[in-house]
Amino acid sequence: MTDLNRIRNFSIVAHIDHGKSTLADRLIQLTGTVAQRDMKEQMLDAMDIERERGITIKANSVRIEYPAKDGHTYILNLIDTPGHVDFAYEVSRSMRAVEGSLLVVDASQGVEAQTLANVYQAIDADHEIVPVLNKIDLPAAEPDRVKEQIEDVIGIDASNAIPISAKSGLGIPEVLEAIVNRLPAPKGDRDAPLKAMLVDSWYDSYLGVVVLIRVMDGVIRKGDTIRMMRTKATYKMEKLAVLKPQMVDIAELGPGEIGVFTASIKQVRDTRVGDTITHERAQCATPLPGFKPSQPVVFCGLFPVDSAEFDALRDAIEKLALNDASFSYEMETSAALGFGFRCGFLGLLHLEVVRDRLEREYDIDLITTAPSVVYHIHLRDGTMSELHNPADMPDLTLVDHIEEPRIKATIMVPDEYLGEVLKLCQDRRGIQMDLTYAGSRAMVVYDLPLNEVVFDFYDRLKSITKGYASFDYQITGYREDFLVKMSLLVNDEPVDALSMMVHRDRADMRGRAMCEKLKELIPRHMFKIPIQAAIGGRVIARETIAALRKDVTAKCYGGDVTRKKKLLEKQKAGKKKMRQFGKVEIPQQAFINALKMDS
Repeated sequence: MTDLNRIRNFSIVAHIDHGKSTLADRLIQLTGTVAQRDMKEQMLDAMDIERERGITIKANSVRIEYPAKDGHTYILNLIDTPGHVDFAYEVSRSMRAVEGSLLVVDASQGVEAQTLANVYQAIDADHEIVPVLNKIDLPAAEPDRVKEQIEDVIGIDASNAIPISAKSGLGIPEVLEAIVNRLPAPKGDRDAPLKAMLVDSWYDSYLGVVVLIRVMDGVIRKGDTIRMMRTKATYKMEKLAVLKPQMVDIAELGPGEIGVFTASIKQVRDTRVGDTITHERAQCATPLPGFKPSQPVVFCGLFPVDSAEFDALRDAIEKLALNDASFSYEMETSAALGFGFRCGFLGLLHLEVVRDRLEREYDIDLITTAPSVVYHIHLRDGTMSELHNPADMPDLTLVDHIEEPRIKATIMVPDEYLGEVLKLCQDRRGIQMDLTYAGSRAMVVYDLPLNEVVFDFYDRLKSITKGYASFDYQITGYREDFLVKMSLLVNDEPVDALSMMVHRDRADMRGRAMCEKLKELIPRHMFKIPIQAAIGGRVIARETIAALRKDVTAKCYGGDVTRKKKLLEKQKAGKKKMRQFGKVEIPQQAFINALKMDS
């Protein structure tokens, strides 16, 4: 039985690459949670893809025991969170399970856009925040300037920020003391009925579904029968453990503690993130508020290259959706690609990560269609429908107007690149809302259409600012604009996988680029193939792939010219007939490359 005052639950928040995972490594190492021989870099980044890209994708938790200077041993539950905007939902969930946050800021780079976004989530969750200045041993570190910046931009007191170097271990004991002394202990009633929050769950091929919980009130023991309040399902507890990154079995978990359990849960969809867990017999009166469901921002179709793998893809997607609550999916069919799924993501990096995980962890070859956002189609009869896939666009005569999602983008950029960034935002139909300075860096706020940001805005922003700009956004709502559906026809047949929604002013440019791209990608056939981009019935761009020719007159040596003419006429008639009945095979690679356009 652990005394509540001896528990501290906290998360580490920061911008990408400011050293969250490295700080977590040092805390684990210094307290001896993991034996020295088992230590490795980024201890809490378990997935291959996290280690390869050097980013945190899943929030991971670990329990540390720390003998403090006051003579007591404290239990510290640490959750290491992602820094990237696409995984903000992971961050918001982790925040609800803990009471305090360490705010890590790079002492050379200062406050970035994602630092702001993640700190505001911590403030929303009523966290006590301890600022930590990392990378203090770099020659470019300016701790005093960064302290001022934290106070100016975020508005929290940074006078007692802790200077550390997570890489070398400098200042880590001070961080541990600050966690114990400056962060609040959790509250909870041991004698009340059990009330625990389901923070996360994942699928393990040996144990089945593993569930991460934070106990609010009451005690949970091995062998208890529990009930999920939202799904109404009941289970018998089999294994109860705490994570020291590896699972260590434990007899009971009391209020304020974080641990995992397994209970022969067969179906992954039975564990809803944010659900409340209570005892079957003595149930708590009211469930916890849970989490707001995440709003997918980018949609795209995922199809198996081999249609026989559809069932395997469905199983893989179900297991992945359990592990990643911000990922949504539904079935769809396409004339060109067969059966597949229409999936929703929080951004392009999220899309890439999910696709990579499906291909690696479940060994499935995938085709991804063009990413698109959700449009609101207002019809003449006054009804409104959501459009997820441009191929499903209703007849234009029925449509009154179309609304697209807009975002509020915050970009922090050094002064010398400001002009380039403003030009990029203007090109993407942005409306400037605000421009302020924090030291030598500008903070620009723009109202942008989401479909202009989805493709490659982030890449363009990084390349024009040599990687110095940081970017964060939130969805603000929908606004009417002059949008049209552009379809692509190959040999007069529309290819639904390549249709897209574009702004009318930019349709001609996009159409031309797409036709030129396809001309390079589609192999030549025995007949000529026209490629057209069209809006409704009007063609706005065209390219033609020349036919492969066989020299039918090779056997004519000498003789009358009419012999040659006769053979050429015969060939011409054959090509005409071929074009009527000929099928154009668009190779898989051509689809994928055509969708990577927009440079």
